[in-house]
Amino acid sequence: MQVNIFRRKKKLKKILAAIVLTSLTGMTFMPALAVQEVNNNVPKQYKSMVKKSKKVSDDYKYAYVNMDFWSQFNDEILNGYIDKAVKNNYDLKMASLNVKEYYENVKLQFSNELPKLTAGYSPNYVKMPGSSDADWVFATPAIASYEADIFLKNRDKTKSVKKLYEASQFDERAAYISVASAVGTTYLNIVRLDKIVDLQQEIVELRKEIYDLMLKRNREGITSTADTIKANKALVAGETDLIEYQKQRDFLLHQLAVLIGESPANAEELTRTSYDKIAFSGNIPSEISSDVIVQRPDYLKAEKMVEKAGIDVRVAKKEFLPSFNIMGLALFNAANIGSSWTTKNMLASIGAAGMLPLFTGGSLTANLRLKKTEYERVLQNYYKTNLTAIQEVNDALVSVKKDTEKMERTRKQADLEKTDFMYNRDKYNQGVISKLDLIQFKENLLSIDKLVAQQNIECMVDYIGLYKATGSKL
Repeated sequence: MQVNIFRRKKKLKKILAAIVLTSLTGMTFMPALAVQEVNNNVPKQYKSMVKKSKKVSDDYKYAYVNMDFWSQFNDEILNGYIDKAVKNNYDLKMASLNVKEYYENVKLQFSNELPKLTAGYSPNYVKMPGSSDADWVFATPAIASYEADIFLKNRDKTKSVKKLYEASQFDERAAYISVASAVGTTYLNIVRLDKIVDLQQEIVELRKEIYDLMLKRNREGITSTADTIKANKALVAGETDLIEYQKQRDFLLHQLAVLIGESPANAEELTRTSYDKIAFSGNIPSEISSDVIVQRPDYLKAEKMVEKAGIDVRVAKKEFLPSFNIMGLALFNAANIGSSWTTKNMLASIGAAGMLPLFTGGSLTANLRLKKTEYERVLQNYYKTNLTAIQEVNDALVSVKKDTEKMERTRKQADLEKTDFMYNRDKYNQGVISKLDLIQFKENLLSIDKLVAQQNIECMVDYIGLYKATGSKL
C-alpha cells in the first residue's frame, strides 16, 4: 500500500511539473528599472518613458547640410542659425529618432534567425490526496527552439527590414537639407523685409510731406481738393503697405525661431545682418552633372525601396516551401533542492518537424501577387523620382539664370532712376521744378530700390533652391 502511495505521489509530482512548465512558457519577466527624468516639461504620466540617450557625434549632420555652401553667404549669423537648427530643430530630432526605430526593427527581425531559449524555476509545497503528509517539489524547466533557415527566408526578411532602415537614413538626410534650406530662406527674407520696411518708412514720410504740401496749397487755392484727397489716399496706402511688411517680418521671425528650436516669444531678439552686407560669393554652375542627381536622398531612398520590394517578392515565394523546426526540452524535477539538477531527476527530449503548407485558402498566392504588384508600383515610383529630380534641378537652374538676368535689368533701371533723380535735384536747386516734383522723383527712386532688394534676395533664395534640388551637393 505504501508503494502505491509513493508511485501516486511521484506521478502527481510529474503532472505538477508539467503544469508548471506550461505556465512558465507563457509568462514574461521584465525587470523594473528607474529612469532618469530628462525633460521637466514632459507630462507626468510619460516621464517614466523618457530615456536619456548617449551623446553621439553630430559631424554627419553637418555633412548632410554642407556647411561649405552656407559659408559662401559670408554671414556668421546665418551660419549660427544653421548650427542651431541642426542641434535643436524638433523635426530633425524626430527624423533621427525614426532612424533609431528602424535600426531596432532590424535587430528585432534578426532575433528570429537565432535560437530561442526559455528557462524557469518553480518550488512547490504539495499535499497529495489521501495522505496527511506534505512535501516540497522543485521543478526547473528549460525549452529551446530553433527554426532551421534552410531556404534563408528569415535572412531575407532581415534584409528587407534593413532596407527600410537604410531608406530612413536618406529620409533623415532629406529632412536636414529641407530644414537648412528653410532656415536660409526665412533668414534672407527677414533681411529683405528689414530693408523694405526701412525704404517703405521713407516713402511714407515723403507721402506725408506731399500731403502736407498739397493740403497747404489747397488752403491757398493753388491745388484742388481732388488732388489733395488723392495725396491722402496715397499716404494711407503707403502706411497700410508698411504694416503689411511688418506683419510679414513678424511671421518670418516666429518661423525662424521655431526652425532653430526656440520660442517664438523671443523672436524679436533674433539678430540678423543688414541687407547691404549680404553677399553670395559662390559660383553657380550653368549645368549640373547627372552624378549629382543620383545622389539626392529621395532618389537613393527610391532605389532602396525597389531593392526591398524585390526581396519581399522572394520571401513571398519562399512561403510556399516547408519550414523545419527543432525543439529541445529539459526538465529537472526533485523532491529536495539539493538534488534538483542531477541527471537522475532530469527529463529531456529533442525533436524536429518539417511543416509544409498544403491548403491556406489562397493566402500564399494572394500574398505573392500582392508583393509583385507592390514591386511594380515601387519601380514606377523610382522612375518618377528620377524624372522629378531632373525637373527640379532644371527648374532651379532656370530660376537662377532668369532671375539673375531680371535683377541685372532692374539694377540698370535703378541706376537710371538715380541719375534722373540727381538731374532733377539740380533742376530743383536751380528753381526749375517745385519741391513737390522733387519728392515724387525721390519716391520713384525708393520704389525701385525696394524692387532691387526684392529681386536680389530672390536670386539668393534661388541659389538655396538649387542647393536643395541637388541634395546639398552644390
